[in-house]
Amino acid sequence: MKLNELADNKGARKVRTRIGRGIGSGKGKTGGRGHKGQKSRSGVSLGGFEGGQMPLYMRLPKRGFNNIFRKTYAAVNVGRLQQAIDAGKLDAGAPVDAAALKQAGVIRRPLDGVRLLGHGEISAAVEISVAGATGAAVAAVERAGGKVNIEAAAPKPEGKLPKNEKKAARRAERAGRGKSAAAAET
Repeated sequence: MKLNELADNKGARKVRTRIGRGIGSGKGKTGGRGHKGQKSRSGVSLGGFEGGQMPLYMRLPKRGFNNIFRKTYAAVNVGRLQQAIDAGKLDAGAPVDAAALKQAGVIRRPLDGVRLLGHGEISAAVEISVAGATGAAVAAVERAGGKVNIEAAAPKPEGKLPKNEKKAARRAERAGRGKSAAAAET
């Protein structure tokens, strides 16, 4: 075999169909787009419109639920914590929190808090404050002589009631007014 005889396997490189290059090509003139109208042009945004018929995306049933109050945590494994300590990025003697983990490059951003997971091994006695931790992670840290502090969620601001409590308060107020009006009439 010579260098000039080297070639790809048959069919390994497919040649792109060049559209709009004359009627002899089979993809000339309208270029596979049919005839005239908005959809024969480029930049068309008529994806879901079905000529007034109820579109498919509206005919299909709704599924699922998006919880707007869901919390998203930055996950950190105990093994990753040990790696950062071994590399000298984290000081095992100082308390470790989300800010220290971000500074060390263990997490990119703390999101709604840090959750400690139990994958890997840890040998350093470290005191860590996180928003949540698995049982395995807590056990691993305590086995190494460390401590895990679970931070409480931020308290709700004073004077602000959840929606259902506001409704209950309004109902109670209305019920109270109704009774006093009836008592005044008699």
